Amino acid sequence: MEFDIYCDETLPDLFTSRRPHARYLMIGGLWLLTKRRQEAKDKITALRQRHAVWGEMKWTKISPSKQAFYEDLIDLFISFDLDMRFRCIAVDHQHVDFGRHENDKELGFYKFYYQLLHHWIEDTHQYHIFCDLKTNRDPKRLHQLKYYLCTNNPLATITDIQSLPSPEVVLIQLCDVFLGIVSNRINEVPSTSQAKKAVVQRFIQRLNLKNIEPTQKTEKKFNLFKIRLDNKTDNEHDNDRATIS
Repeated sequence: MEFDIYCDETLPDLFTSRRPHARYLMIGGLWLLTKRRQEAKDKITALRQRHAVWGEMKWTKISPSKQAFYEDLIDLFISFDLDMRFRCIAVDHQHVDFGRHENDKELGFYKFYYQLLHHWIEDTHQYHIFCDLKTNRDPKRLHQLKYYLCTNNPLATITDIQSLPSPEVVLIQLCDVFLGIVSNRINEVPSTSQAKKAVVQRFIQRLNLKNIEPTQKTEKKFNLFKIRLDNKTDNEHDNDRATIS
């Protein structure tokens, strides 16, 4: 099978800020069967027309007037069954040892990106990976990420990894929305608006969750991997280290 993966991150400044305002950096990916890409985009356009909501979709833009639109995005996600999936990882910035990453915070960030992708790449499948555009100190970061993914998944095909501006890629925007929902609960944000609370609750309800919390490694529709940097994880059956190897 052929998949697109649309990736985004939230709170990446936690690795560099002297006054961090949250605990967990989040990186997420929306997996979508490539053959259903246009269908997904068309259905999002139809929802925009129905709700008269235009412009970039983002967690931070959820408001009472747009609440129904964002709830319908969750329903759309559910309607694609396993042809559209969401996986994210939470990294506790307080426990990151950058000495293990050559004291290079950017390198450390992309090693965590590798963890997001590597464990959901399956043999014989083909992948196109699209990341939100960001300025890297080392311009070879995405090339290196692709190299390690290809090396450690030799029976899969990583066709390309592209960096694209999220305002132009609606499925990266959808990833942003889901990341915001998960980060809101994982980071225990106290000042969430009522509209955002309702969207979070819709996400929990439609996925039949008790709460937003780390899942088993085998969970395919929604998978949350909280890395514990003592070489353990909060995923009961997942003992992978946060390194590229």
